[in-house]
Amino acid sequence: MDDSGRPQLPPAVRGLFDDGGAGRSLSVELPAGAVVWPDPSYVRFPAQRRRPAFWLSEDPVSGAYWARLRAEHARSGLWPVLLEESVQPWSVGQIAPDVAAEIDNYNVAAFMEEVWADWIERASEDQFEILDPFGPHCPEPAEPGEPRTDPDTLADRYAAMLAEQGRPVGLAAVDRGADALAVMGWQGALHHNEWNVPLAAVVRSWEDRFAARLVGMGFNTLELSVAAPPVTSQHALEVAAEHWAFCPDAIVQGAGTLIDYAEQIRGRHAWSFWWD
Repeated sequence: MDDSGRPQLPPAVRGLFDDGGAGRSLSVELPAGAVVWPDPSYVRFPAQRRRPAFWLSEDPVSGAYWARLRAEHARSGLWPVLLEESVQPWSVGQIAPDVAAEIDNYNVAAFMEEVWADWIERASEDQFEILDPFGPHCPEPAEPGEPRTDPDTLADRYAAMLAEQGRPVGLAAVDRGADALAVMGWQGALHHNEWNVPLAAVVRSWEDRFAARLVGMGFNTLELSVAAPPVTSQHALEVAAEHWAFCPDAIVQGAGTLIDYAEQIRGRHAWSFWWD
C-alpha cells in the first residue's frame, strides 16, 4: 500500500516503467509470470535505460481476468494483451521494442500513401483491379464510425472469446493499448513493414475513429475489437483501403479484392489481421 492506502504496483512489473511505476496502483493479484527482456543485440536508443519490454504470465488466463486488468489500466498504466501460447519470439527474447514517443511522428494518411505508391510502382496494371474502385490513387483515411456499443464492454467480450483458446496475458506499460505494438517489440508484420511504429500509429487512429481496442497478438496476427465499425458499403470500402495498407495479406490472400473485403468487415465488431 502507498500513503493513500492504494495497492502499489507489484514489484514484478515496476521495472516496466522508467520511474518504477511511481503513483501507479494495481488491485488485481498477478499470477505466476516474469518480465520479458529485449534481444540484447537490438539497440535502437542506446541512451535510454535498458528495461524489460513487458511482463508475461506463465499460464493462460480467463477473459474475466483480462477484463479486470483492462479496467485497472487507468490506474496501473498496464495494458493487457492476450498472446498465443505456442513458441513465440517473446518466449525466447527475440523482440525489438521501441518507445511510445516515436509513434507521434507518424500518421495514417502518410503511411497509406507510402504503402500504396510502393505497391503500385511494383505491380502490373492488371493487378490494379485488386484496389478498385481506387486503383492507383490512394484515398484519404476514412471518416470515423458511429459507436454501436460500449468499447470496453465489447473488448471484454472479445477477450473472453480469445481466452477460450488458452492464452497467457502480457502486460505493457503504455498510456493506450495501441502503443503496446511498439513497446512490446511485436514483429508480426516484419515482412510487410520493417518497423512496427507506423503500424502502432494506425491502430492509435483506429482507437480514435472506430473505438478499437487491442485485445490479442500472435506470432504474425493481431486482434482488435471495434465498437464503431463501418456500416455502409461505401464507408466499409474506405476502411478496407486502410486495412489493405496496414495488412495487404488479409485482402490479397483472403477476400481477393477491396470490394469483397469491404463487405466482410461491414458492421463487424472484430478486426483480425495476419501477415504471411
